[in-house]
Order: sequence, then C-alpha cells, then structure tokens
Amino acid sequence: MKENIKGIPLLFENSLCLVLDKPAGLPVQGGQGVKNSLDSILSKEISPRPLLVHRLDRDTSGIILVAKTREAAGFFSGLFGSGSRGKKGIEKRYLGLCSGIVEPEEGLIELEVEKKGSKTLYRRLSSGAVENIDFSLLELELITGRMHQIRRHLSQIGHPLLGDDKYGNFSLNRQLRKSLGLKHLLLHACRLTIPPSDQFPQGLDISAPPPDYWQALTLALTR
Repeated sequence: MKENIKGIPLLFENSLCLVLDKPAGLPVQGGQGVKNSLDSILSKEISPRPLLVHRLDRDTSGIILVAKTREAAGFFSGLFGSGSRGKKGIEKRYLGLCSGIVEPEEGLIELEVEKKGSKTLYRRLSSGAVENIDFSLLELELITGRMHQIRRHLSQIGHPLLGDDKYGNFSLNRQLRKSLGLKHLLLHACRLTIPPSDQFPQGLDISAPPPDYWQALTLALTR
C-alpha cells in the first residue's frame, strides 16, 4: 500500500475504498475559484477515478473515505446518509478546540442547522486558559451531518471553534494568531467506525491524530 498520494497520507486501502487524512485548507471538491481539490488530485493519480461519498469542510483536517467503484460508492453513500449512530451504526468523531469552558462536561447539542433535528454529541476532554481566556478541548460526534454542523452548533451555544473564520470569534482569532500563531480552524476528523456487514465484512475502525500544529496550541491552551 502507498504511504501517501501526492503528500496526502493514505490510512487504509482495500478493493472497495481508500481512506485518507486530508490536510486543512484542501477542498474536497472543485468549484468556483477552486484550482486544486482532493477530488482532482485523486482523478489524476488513480484510475479508475475514486468517487466521493461524504465531505469535510475545506478547513477541517482528518479522515475521509472515497469509494473505488460505483457499487461501493452506493454502499458507502447509504452508510453516511444514515447518519452517525444510525441504523447502520456508523460513527464519525472529531476533535475541536473552542473558546470558553463548555458545561456540562458531556451533552447533546440539538439546534436547527438547515433542517430540524440536527444533533451533535460532545464530551469535554480538557480545559485551560491562556492570557486570561478559557478554552476547551472537545471530542464531538455527529449524529446528523448538516453543512458546517459542528462549527455552527458550537457557535450557537457560545463556544465557537478557534480559527473559525465564518462562525467564530474574529477578534479572539486575531489575538491568538498574533500570540500563538493560530492559522487554522481547530477541527479534526479523528475517527471513523463502520461495523462489519455482508458488503464490508471486515468493517473499519480507523483513527488519525491531529496535525502537528495542534500540539503546541493544545499544550499552550490546556497547561
């Protein structure tokens, strides 16, 4: 198995799919003003062209799965479409660094994002302060999968993700960029779990640590 595809780490490969660790800043799909995307890279490097079955925001890093065949794409699209902890049992987990001390330590955010019934589970892993500003490190699980759901949910409860240039605390982002070198949205897709089935007998449980730039920031914010 290749270790990477054009510098993008390859975490898993079989006859049905590829699982990659997408860097922050790389769009998954092309569009207006997009010169380079994960989809275009894969189309140039792999034949037949892998097929997208779910998405990550441009600025979100972490685990993404692409299918190798149309049949596999249909199967995986059905899994992702059912949502995390749906009848298929798929789980998508993220790590996020946000402003403030999130209370309670565990909870369910259930606020409208595009459609009613948008749900995000969270668990506070740690918290701390720097420059008299409080922060929390969260593990998050998508129960539904609306566009920008985690980002919007955390912003709606008053704890926006650090580095979020759309729903975040812009003055705080500027302050942390100057003092700590914050340049990225601190949201990372860290784990993907798919249970065994007839179509995918071995199932999948794969994790990816956050990018290197998280380490210094996490230490500074949670010391």
